[in-house]
Amino acid sequence: MLTRAMGRLFTVCLLMALACNALAEPANAPAKAPAKVMLLGLFHFDNPGLDAVKYTPRDVMQADEQKYLVALSERLARFAPTKVLLEYPSARDAVINERYTDYVAGKYELPRNEIYQLGFRVAKLAGLKTVNGFDAETPPFDAALWGYLSSEPALEKRLNDMIAAESAREESNHRTMSLKQILASSNSPREDLHNKGFYMTLNDVAASKGLFHGADASANWWHRNLRMYALVQMHAQPGERVLVIAGSGHTAILRDFLRADGDRVEEDVAKHF
Repeated sequence: MLTRAMGRLFTVCLLMALACNALAEPANAPAKAPAKVMLLGLFHFDNPGLDAVKYTPRDVMQADEQKYLVALSERLARFAPTKVLLEYPSARDAVINERYTDYVAGKYELPRNEIYQLGFRVAKLAGLKTVNGFDAETPPFDAALWGYLSSEPALEKRLNDMIAAESAREESNHRTMSLKQILASSNSPREDLHNKGFYMTLNDVAASKGLFHGADASANWWHRNLRMYALVQMHAQPGERVLVIAGSGHTAILRDFLRADGDRVEEDVAKHF
């Protein structure tokens, strides 16, 4: 009798659970569409000059550049993002969103950084209450590559020559190209390959000695971007429309992850420039 009673109780509980699910999700409710993600890669507008590649970035606070950024923000907002992800750690969300709230209320003047110049503008136009940080660091890593290069003068010279050439290229671009041209170029397939190719040039350093210093340094950069993409995935759930704004070195790799992700759809940013 006890076993039969327990069986009846189980059946009743199961039927109740099914009924609750039916109420929560109507049988004919359409499945939500996969999330759409748009990646916008750019140079850092307030570049402090701490990177190995050094150049003077175009001054985005000039009148013509400001006019373009306002118009670009309006075009990006037509994507109707439900979330805007920006390159800062999520631990700073409270601080950044306090500024964003003040900006929406007309009490905060936008600084030079792209977080504000584009991120805040687009989020406001889209009617969003908050923005989100998605930057992520890797665990502590001993970048043995840089110390090893001093023992290989030819390799060290090769790296220094690459850095000098890239610095000169960026300096020329920012002196001769418009902001529109720079941003369009930063999101082109050619520039994505160029960004990733820099790491491939040094990827085999010390491999012949079984040390793999170059490959380990490259893997650490991809590791960081995989962590950042994990946060993109966390935010880009079915039905969401997510705008991601980050340095072009990141988006070159994030774009590969997005295109390999069967649960999310890429929205092309090129048509908005």
